[in-house]
Amino acid sequence: MPRSTLGRLGLLARDRGLQAGFAVLALFVLADLRRELLLTATYSASAIVASMLTTARRTAAVALTSVLLAVAVGYVDESDDEWLLRAWLGAALGMLAVVSATVRDRREERLRRMTVIAATAQQALLSSVPQRLADVDLAARYVSATAAAQVGGDLYEVASTPYGVRLIVGDVKGKGIEAAQVAASVLSAFRHAASAEADVGAVARALDTTVSQRASDEDFVTAVIVELAADRLTVASAGHPAPLLVIERAVTALDPPEHSLPLGLGADPVLLTHDWPAGARLLLYTDGLVEARDRRGRFFPLDDHVDGLSHPSLDHALDHLVDELVLHVGAHVDDDLALVLAEHRP
Repeated sequence: MPRSTLGRLGLLARDRGLQAGFAVLALFVLADLRRELLLTATYSASAIVASMLTTARRTAAVALTSVLLAVAVGYVDESDDEWLLRAWLGAALGMLAVVSATVRDRREERLRRMTVIAATAQQALLSSVPQRLADVDLAARYVSATAAAQVGGDLYEVASTPYGVRLIVGDVKGKGIEAAQVAASVLSAFRHAASAEADVGAVARALDTTVSQRASDEDFVTAVIVELAADRLTVASAGHPAPLLVIERAVTALDPPEHSLPLGLGADPVLLTHDWPAGARLLLYTDGLVEARDRRGRFFPLDDHVDGLSHPSLDHALDHLVDELVLHVGAHVDDDLALVLAEHRP
């Protein structure tokens, strides 16, 4: 038997909708043959069950089988002529099931197309991070929430400027096209301000102005902007989770001395400076990492997995962190996630 035929048979064998439809049909037929009830007209309920779980073509197969069985059982076992009427009623129910499955198939196809468009738009929004800028090695990851086919508002960008390498990681409140538009505005403003402004505090204030002009009164963006220069780093945080600094396996959360409002709400962050020695690593992330919950409602324990950030490969370190996150939640990530890992390698 050709492999393609075997593959199709394997798919049919794993189709739960097809299995459920035929199982319901078998139960109705057995009950009818035992004369417990006159169920000829309800054989096509099996097709309705199948329409909820499988394709229109396979639903039609269940519906056709149910009608043929209804005709056969009614003709052989029923003495009156009402079996024919019940068979026609079963055929009508089967057609209704096929129409329902067709509508569902088209709706799911539109959703799949929207998912592809959303993913493409997200990739276009977030440019790829270079592996190295100046004396900084870089890696980034974006994990899209699989529970919803929407464009997310998480963002990241890096820029080489006269003041050093500057990075931003942010999270727009909400999702969908509006969030993506705000994220695009923030990224565009960052690319300009990163080279034009003398300090990252001024960059943050410029982005705050952009968001306040672009977003509605209830929208805002949490963000952290970092400048990596020589042996010092500077952090400007606008309501965002603190970056993690890893120096020889010692981990420090770079919390600002004073918390600032997010971008769009009057952000004016107080700057934090810290040593940036050779070999040090810095992790910037959005709250999709620390707010991810498992089935018991427990948050992802980031502190238990920071040792993996010391892996020689930046890409491997981020992949390992994402794998641990997926294992923690057990199914899918409910919120978008952006990660940027930088290492000082002069």
